[in-house]
Amino acid sequence: MSSNNQIPEKYKPISMWGYFGYEILFSIPLIGFICLLVFAFGGASNINLRNFARSYFCYFILWLVITLVIVAIVMATGAAAYIADVASYY
Repeated sequence: MSSNNQIPEKYKPISMWGYFGYEILFSIPLIGFICLLVFAFGGASNINLRNFARSYFCYFILWLVITLVIVAIVMATGAAAYIADVASYY
């Protein structure tokens, strides 16, 4: 059975607690986003950490797009109701 000591540092797997810790780090509003960008775009020497940061970044972008679409729909609905309400007075 092979040991993790024989694996180069670049390819060492991240432990479950490592993923948990990075998840918490990336969840911090500004500092976490900066760390996320650094790890995702070349600041991490470990390939597993870089790939995890990239997947978290894709999740963040997807969340942002869905949120913006929902906000746009709500604002458009509210604007349409406001215009209809103002038009009913005239």
